[in-house]
Amino acid sequence: MGLLMMNARLFEILKDTAQVSDDDLAEVQKIQEEKGGKIGELLVKRKIITENQLLEALSIQYDLPFQATLALEGIRNDFTQRVPIQFLKKYMMVPLENHRTREEGDPADRGGGVIAVNDPSAIQPVDDLARLLGLEEFTLVLSTRDAILSVINLSYDMSRDSAEQLVQDMEDNGNAIIEGLDDPSDLLDDTSDAPIIKLVNHIISQSIKTRASDIHIEPYQNSFKIRYRVDGILYDFLTPPRWILPALISRIKVMAKMNIAEKRLPQDGRLDVRMGDQEIDVRVSTIPTSFGERMVLRLLNKTVVLFRLSELGLSAEKLSLLQELVGSPNGIILVTGPTGSGKTTTLYAVLSSINTPNINIITIEDPIEYQIKGISQIQVNRKINLSFAQGLRSIVRQDPDVILVGEIRDLETAEIAVQSALTGHLVFSTIHTNDSAGAVTRLVDIGVEPFLISSSVIAVMAQRLIRVLCPECKTPYVPDEAALKSIGMDPLQIGDRTIYRPQGCSHCLHTGYRGRIGIFEIMVLEDDLKSMILKTFDANLIKKEALRLNLTTLRQDGILKVLDGLSSIEEVLRVTQK
Repeated sequence: MGLLMMNARLFEILKDTAQVSDDDLAEVQKIQEEKGGKIGELLVKRKIITENQLLEALSIQYDLPFQATLALEGIRNDFTQRVPIQFLKKYMMVPLENHRTREEGDPADRGGGVIAVNDPSAIQPVDDLARLLGLEEFTLVLSTRDAILSVINLSYDMSRDSAEQLVQDMEDNGNAIIEGLDDPSDLLDDTSDAPIIKLVNHIISQSIKTRASDIHIEPYQNSFKIRYRVDGILYDFLTPPRWILPALISRIKVMAKMNIAEKRLPQDGRLDVRMGDQEIDVRVSTIPTSFGERMVLRLLNKTVVLFRLSELGLSAEKLSLLQELVGSPNGIILVTGPTGSGKTTTLYAVLSSINTPNINIITIEDPIEYQIKGISQIQVNRKINLSFAQGLRSIVRQDPDVILVGEIRDLETAEIAVQSALTGHLVFSTIHTNDSAGAVTRLVDIGVEPFLISSSVIAVMAQRLIRVLCPECKTPYVPDEAALKSIGMDPLQIGDRTIYRPQGCSHCLHTGYRGRIGIFEIMVLEDDLKSMILKTFDANLIKKEALRLNLTTLRQDGILKVLDGLSSIEEVLRVTQK
């Protein structure tokens, strides 16, 4: 009865604070009866409310303060030797600080503390934590899962050796041992003493914390460098002594099940690692250089939730146009841009938006980056001659409605994609060109006839990723005339809007930016453009005609992001430089 009353009280609060309806409650109560779980968590899972809205309601219900973010400065790590990290992650709580409280007239100090929790109803684990820490008194604050996990990971990471210290250990002990690691164990739980293993674990775990997409291990004549790519930009992380390089490369090769004896040929491998509740798929690639093997690790976070179309950064007008295009019964929709411009993420968002039980969607990809429920995904495998063209030929015989081809690289793939589009299938694919008009030139260059392009391709979308200004430290300013002219912005466009520039703080690794968002250029092949393609496939002339038909270019879309306060003039210029 007590639980029902608590749920009723929580729901009354959510009705007032988050406008949750009776229908929403009925929906989650039905799920709760069938599968169990807590009402609040189910409401968040169904995206009826956000985690912050739930915690604000729990804050009122339990009369506890709610902190959406937790300060990472001056973080403590004195508890890490006494409390297992798994315990804190299981119950999603973390001790924040120690303080001493003395009651008036009481000569004795009484130990006190602050504990951040995500679930205030988990009373027993909180008491257990207080006992482990020797706290006689403590206060609770509510916080988000992400904020609590950040403090947990940072606390335990601070208590371990730093990268520099690990390198120093290896200086003292040159005979580092390379040991195999078969299972993707949690990097934070790995207690191996071998310095090289600790160093590799530290390099990977730090890259995950900094949200890096790639780790570069680059050899030079007398040194080597480890760099991380964060939000598309490479940053130096560590410059260890040159002699550590062979041991480091060999260790990662062992983990990725690659041939450690072969150093003259390029190699590819992959490994899975876990860090807390994050599962990371790591693609490893090596090439021989004149100074030794160069290695790049591409990190793919499998626990990242797929974006929805509305979250990509499309303006309302472009979102409406894209939704209209993906509703087409047949034709080819191409997404174009350089490597790392978010093409695959966009296509996954598109497929998720049309993924319903009455549609048969089949993809062929290299590699499969995310598993999507309800979609059949094929992995290209060159060792057994399963290419894009070969897979696509087989897909057509599987009665698909929608086909995704990872990339159009050759004439054979392009021809089958065109034939599929002309025989009633909707085909999505990517192609490497600089802008939307260039895709037509590229297809002709591959060998596709212009009349086939004009009759099968319905739209080409070019995209780039620009860095988003850190909301914690971005600063308003008035750009000078030269800056506005460089980007092609009219001072009248600004009006009463505020332009921001990067500053840099601890939340954004002092870069001034945190995260990325897409800028888009959607060229719909209307009749005028189709007629032009039959006469010429010059990208400049096609672009000119598209502009006459009101095409919004990448640069213009970037200007809109600057006016919305999302990015800076310098960032848009960097990404859209001609």
